[in-house]
Amino acid sequence: MSGPGGGAGWAAGAGADDEQVTRWARLAGAGDQPAAAAFVRALQGPVWRFLAHLAGPGEADDLTQETFLRALRSLPGFAGRSSARTWVFSIARRVAVDHVRTAVTRPRTAALPDWQAAAEGAGMAEPGTDDGVVLRQLIAGLAPERREAFVATQVAGLSYAEAAQVCGCPVGTIRSRVARAREDLVAAWHADSRPTRSRRAG
Repeated sequence: MSGPGGGAGWAAGAGADDEQVTRWARLAGAGDQPAAAAFVRALQGPVWRFLAHLAGPGEADDLTQETFLRALRSLPGFAGRSSARTWVFSIARRVAVDHVRTAVTRPRTAALPDWQAAAEGAGMAEPGTDDGVVLRQLIAGLAPERREAFVATQVAGLSYAEAAQVCGCPVGTIRSRVARAREDLVAAWHADSRPTRSRRAG
């Protein structure tokens, strides 16, 4: 298994809605192998990006594979009380937590393109600049819970309700964590990046 740029297989199944993905999950749980393949293709790209932000791009391939190994083993018991997408992101989060607990401690960075886009959207970076390089150094300073909520909603595209299910906390907590993550990033950006650019300008 490879990252999103590794082949056309990552794009296959793109555009499938949550209901279709959940149908595939139920069919896969009953032993339908083509449905299992479609289920994985539809979700592995978003899951890879989610894990790249939580544990680092260098770890994302292995953690994505582990996520789907766990998911496929558990599909026969999938009850469909939530969407299959939310269910898989919950598994991915547990995989990331397990990895962080057992791995050698090291800085965790996010894939630059997604963070650059998020930063531009938040007004922390200007399109076409190298400001994203600075952001990669700031992300490690976010509290894990805030980074998790921010990535789930702003990068992975989960709703606040879905992120609450994935993270196992109330929706209000997710909203608070995302707001505080934005504040932390903006504060760190102004503290660390602006003086640097001023010195370069001078």
